[in-house]
Amino acid sequence: MDKSRLYFIDIVRAFAILMMLQGHFIDTLLATSYRDTNNIAFNIWSYFRGITAPTFFTISGLIFTYLLLRAKTKGLENKRMIKGLTRGFFLIGVGYVLRIPIFSWLAGKFNSYFLVIDVLQIIGLSLIFIICIYFLCNKKTTLFAIISLILGVTIFITEPLYRNLNITSIPVFLNNYISKSNGSIFTILPWAGYVCFGAFLATIFNKNLLKKNFKKTVIFSFLIIGCVFIFYSSLILAFLSKLCNFQLLMDAASYNYLFTRFGNVLIIFAFFYSLEAYLKFPLILKIGQKTLSIYVIHFIIIYGSFTGLGLKKIIGKNLNPTEAIIGAILFLVAVCIISFYYAQTNAFLYAKLTKIFNKLKSKS
Repeated sequence: MDKSRLYFIDIVRAFAILMMLQGHFIDTLLATSYRDTNNIAFNIWSYFRGITAPTFFTISGLIFTYLLLRAKTKGLENKRMIKGLTRGFFLIGVGYVLRIPIFSWLAGKFNSYFLVIDVLQIIGLSLIFIICIYFLCNKKTTLFAIISLILGVTIFITEPLYRNLNITSIPVFLNNYISKSNGSIFTILPWAGYVCFGAFLATIFNKNLLKKNFKKTVIFSFLIIGCVFIFYSSLILAFLSKLCNFQLLMDAASYNYLFTRFGNVLIIFAFFYSLEAYLKFPLILKIGQKTLSIYVIHFIIIYGSFTGLGLKKIIGKNLNPTEAIIGAILFLVAVCIISFYYAQTNAFLYAKLTKIFNKLKSKS
């Protein structure tokens, strides 16, 4: 058994992708009349839906950086960096392709909506960003860890400064990465902050994983720090604001969803890491390893990529809670089955893109 393998990463990824699938299904198809904020069940569902994306971004930064640091111990970090760049650009490309309305284009109807940014583009760009930081740190793990942590904290604290940022003077293609004014679901800020925190956590696991009692220590630390972020981060920011006479900290404390959600992420990590030995089922691990295929398939079915005919258009917001819950379960099962047995692997494309990077590198 490979003692350096973190099975809980795949377990968390499986949890995050399944939560994302059911969240998208229910949010897209549940009738508006049942979206009652006074209903406890609906509020619980909304709360967990809200922490799904932070979990996904953080675990993406953690797994990529952890594999990069493991490759460094084997002298293969350059190969892993090239693979990471390939992965990053591939995710960005897939994110755009999923929104291309082929039939509308064939009919001569064009608009810029396919340029809106979603989760894949932000994860892809964030991975490229992480690689650049690692390279600029001269591949020094300690320096990389410090800078990743500082960047994560800075991105979260400065959120009030770019909350409504919209630079119309730059091309829409670029503006969509920093502004939601044109319909982007995610923007590089603040979401890259979660990837930076994930990268920082990866350095901790890489350095201490094989030490005695590390697992107990990290689980306990995640629980404590997670609770502090959830219940006290706003108070801490407000206190520091008064202490330093720094208004930005008070502004961050007044709308502090980033640190609180990261606290939830740490609690989730602690929960699944503590149960890692009991959740290492091949099915769960396979789901965690098929997140891209699952995401692409679910996007096509719900939102009707390419054709425009998805469940969103066919059914719409017309399901009652029972129908939505049963439908979500069936949807999860169907998407996973399709991903396991019918989806094409991305290995071929990765291999081709890696060859291109190698050729460009050899010429430079």
